[in-house]
Amino acid sequence: MNVMIAAARKAGRSLARDFGEVEQLQVSVKGPGNFVSAADHKAEDIIFKELAKARPAYGFLMEERGEVAGTDKTHRWIVDPLDGTTNFLHGIPHFAISIGLEREGVLVAGVVYNPASDELFTAEKGKGAYLNDKRRLRVAARKTLADAVVVTGIPHRGRPGHPRFVNELTAVMMEVSGIRRSGSAALDLAYIAAGRYDGYWERGLKPWDIAAGMVLVREAGGFATDVDGSDKLMTTGDVLAGNAAITKALLPLLAH
Repeated sequence: MNVMIAAARKAGRSLARDFGEVEQLQVSVKGPGNFVSAADHKAEDIIFKELAKARPAYGFLMEERGEVAGTDKTHRWIVDPLDGTTNFLHGIPHFAISIGLEREGVLVAGVVYNPASDELFTAEKGKGAYLNDKRRLRVAARKTLADAVVVTGIPHRGRPGHPRFVNELTAVMMEVSGIRRSGSAALDLAYIAAGRYDGYWERGLKPWDIAAGMVLVREAGGFATDVDGSDKLMTTGDVLAGNAAITKALLPLLAH
């Protein structure tokens, strides 16, 4: 955990500097609507070097580098150096570094860090989830959708699933107190763990978007599953999260 936090904070300082000069960033386009910046690559380089120095045998799964095999086949870092790139490039201070650790195929630790707000969310399997090493995190206690604020991700230009999302949104918004769209899956999951949002669903995510956040939610007493309630979310990229009552209530609304 100390290794993960140190890497996240070091990369966070780099992102914070670049965020202050966001208009000067050199930006390239990586697929429709998916912008990647020089800051993204720089942050990933920092995280890769820090983690590789501390645990040279571990493998990696990273957004930019992809799969990097390690000699230790039982451990793998799963890293998104900048989740919420579009927010970052538009000067919106809602983005995060996400670092998860997988041991023998099971997620055992997660760090989600927003350098703009200096909020550090951490969790270790069996040891709970925390904000800035001080406050123990618990998912919200609300039991009914009528009281719930639910967050989601909207498929943007160039992504499939628009009609299905509109159907899901229509079904959910008829039942809940409010719906939000923040632009960072890692922070959406961290906010579920912190009890700020009551429920979350999104489709088509990558393992690095959700690995750390899943540990946070589960260690905060919540559920992070596929949208059909199964445990295939790291494969399908379709995520449903919240407490037991809210996820159970959302399941039939997302069944298409």
